[in-house]
Amino acid sequence: MRHNKGYRKLSRNSAQRRAMLRNMVTSLIDHGRITVTVFRAKELRSIADRMMTLAKRGDLASRRRALAYVMRKESVYKLFDEMAAGYQERSGGYTRVLKVGRRHGDAAPMAIIEFVEPSVTAASSAE
Repeated sequence: MRHNKGYRKLSRNSAQRRAMLRNMVTSLIDHGRITVTVFRAKELRSIADRMMTLAKRGDLASRRRALAYVMRKESVYKLFDEMAAGYQERSGGYTRVLKVGRRHGDAAPMAIIEFVEPSVTAASSAE
């Protein structure tokens, strides 16, 4: 059964919503943090966590699955080769959403979504 498996439509059709989320997850990987509306950040959180889980797995099938979703190859390389090592000890919750107030213009609630700091033990052992 499909109970409680909903998602936010974000006032877009399915193709536009998928393209927007793909662009946002690519930007999040490239920059480490982005500012978007709260609802977009909450929807993006699950996708970013899923991409980090694929990166931690690190096999070829996971890399290809990430390449199918993320827009740029360089972003996937950064995710798998640089970022994943710092999150090996963490079993979820790779991102945080910080509310930052309302946007001037339309008063939409805004948030910063960012990757949490990698664990110190994993980062020091990677060096």
